[in-house]
Formats: sequence, structure tokens, C-alpha cells
Amino acid sequence: MPSQRATSDAQKLKESLPELPKPIAKPFLVMVSGLPGTGKSYFSRKLSEQQPCVVLNSDILRKTLFPSPQYTGPENNRLFSALEELVKSLLRSNIPVLVDATNLVRRDRERLYSIGDRLSVKLVIVRVEAPQEVVQERLQSRSEKADSEDASDADLDVYQRMASRVQRIHRNHFTVDTSKDITPVIMKIIRELKR
Repeated sequence: MPSQRATSDAQKLKESLPELPKPIAKPFLVMVSGLPGTGKSYFSRKLSEQQPCVVLNSDILRKTLFPSPQYTGPENNRLFSALEELVKSLLRSNIPVLVDATNLVRRDRERLYSIGDRLSVKLVIVRVEAPQEVVQERLQSRSEKADSEDASDADLDVYQRMASRVQRIHRNHFTVDTSKDITPVIMKIIRELKR
């Protein structure tokens, strides 16, 4: 049973979302995983342009709940509890969902896996990567606020700290290198979502 706070936080997050896509007969859950600067949000945007779904970007949602985020353990717990409630609510309303978050640790991914399993929706996992020099360039331009659509505050220090915590994904998943043309893998993912 979700806490009262998680439920009200999820409602606040839902109200902050842009217009939702139309409900579909078989909603799906796409879980995106990757280090900061690898292109998760770029990939998520491109996939949602081709296959309508609501993109839940953890950086944007965090700033909805915490206008001056501190990135503490309690803040993370509160954000992701609300995010999980929101995912369940949207899927129960037949709205397809994409979760754009780092999802680097198995325990965090398991929580989304269990939502997909419990609600019997198709779950597609996507690991996003890019060569380290490309990531460094992206994180450098992030610090200069070059991309107005980039909501992340993560810099090279955060990237290096998180890189040591990455746990392998043991389920079937797609891997996308965003330094290359991502169109072919987006088409494969869309075919999988429609199967």
C-alpha cells in the first residue's frame, strides 16, 4: 500500500506533465538506463516522437517536487516512490510510459520490473551508452547550459562516482550508442513494443 505522501506526490507530478498521449489497448513500459551524459533524454525524446508515450524524466520530476534539489538519500526515496506510483497510475489508465532515469543499480530496476510484471504490461529495457570522450564533451557543454532541454545537473564528478556503481542488466535489453545513428535501434524497439 503506497504512503499518503507518495500518492499526493504522484498526483503533483502527474499534474506537471504535458498533455498525455491517448490510451492504447496494450500499454507498455520502457525503462531507460545509463550514466549521465550518455544521451538518455535525447533517446527518450526521439523514441516518444516515433511511438507516443509519456516520458517520465527523473531530473524534471525531481525539480517539480524539490525546486532546489539536494540529491540526498531521503530525497531520492521520496522521488522514486512517487515516480513508481505515477507509473502504476498511468499504466492502469492504459497510457504507455517511458521512465528516463539512470536505473544503474539492480535494486532500482527491480522495482520497475515488478510493476511491469504485476500489471502484465510489455516491459522493454534500453541501456544507453556513448564513448567516454563524447560523454565528457556533453557534460562540459551541460555545465555551460548549452542545451535548454537538458534538465540534469550531473557533471563529470557525478558521472565518475556513478560509473563505479553500475550493475549489469541481466534481463534481455536493447543497447543504444547515442554517438551513432539511433534510428535503426528505435525501429527495432518499436517493432518489439508492437509485438
